[in-house]
Amino acid sequence: MQTKITKRGQTVVPAPIRKRYGIQEGDRLVWLDDGETIKVIPIPSDPVEALRGSGEGENLLAALLRSRAEERERE
Repeated sequence: MQTKITKRGQTVVPAPIRKRYGIQEGDRLVWLDDGETIKVIPIPSDPVEALRGSGEGENLLAALLRSRAEERERE
């Protein structure tokens, strides 16, 4: 997908991308420039709520305990 930049430096986020990522009026976007490419990252209005449930099924407690056991072995 391509968009144009206006005289004022504005552009439009294409509708399929807005729908896929739930981008709505008033939402914020972060522009990351690594010197070679530009990445645009949507920022949810409530980042904590957006992450809720993202670790479900990951068995995070077991991973934490395993990590701590490995640290103790290295000491």
